[in-house]
Amino acid sequence: MTILRVGVLALQGDVQEHLLAVRGCGAEASTVRTPDELERVDALILPGGESTTMSRLLQVFDLEMPLRDRLAGGMPTLSTCAGLILLSREVLDGRPDQIALGILDVSVRRNGYGRQVESFEADIAIAPLGVAPFRAVFIRAPLIEEAGPDAEVIASFGDNPVAVAQGPHIGLCFHPEMTDDLRVHQLFLERAAAALEVSAA
Repeated sequence: MTILRVGVLALQGDVQEHLLAVRGCGAEASTVRTPDELERVDALILPGGESTTMSRLLQVFDLEMPLRDRLAGGMPTLSTCAGLILLSREVLDGRPDQIALGILDVSVRRNGYGRQVESFEADIAIAPLGVAPFRAVFIRAPLIEEAGPDAEVIASFGDNPVAVAQGPHIGLCFHPEMTDDLRVHQLFLERAAAALEVSAA
């Protein structure tokens, strides 16, 4: 597999946990806070945090337009929790000035699974990972109220999608970096490498 240079958007959230997970899979990982740092990576993880704060910080750090440009160029992403909200096409209960980058064909509701005190864990089946369940950690998790035709649902919890794949992108309502199970990060690296090889051909 191609050795990827993976960036983790380091404005807020579980940055170190994602860095460790990526490195544990054998890929290079670095933080991204500036346009120059964004330009040096092949793929990007947008971690959890607080979506309205992350939206504002993208503008404060002059990252919004460079990020839009890289996404338009096909840069693969793994987005978790607040990162999923940032990449969605619609935030049903977002602020008027909140960024929705429109990369994932999903409509989401912030904190759809409840507040911090209602956080929980659940074993879910993620189709590309095979039969062994994945222990998903939901913390103030967004709810995917609708997944459009371009988004492939790869995991559900109850009646709602909690993980989608769309081209070189994977979006999750939960936090895979908060477990010792590296399968989601490995899946992302494999899909990202494949997408980059196709684009380079």
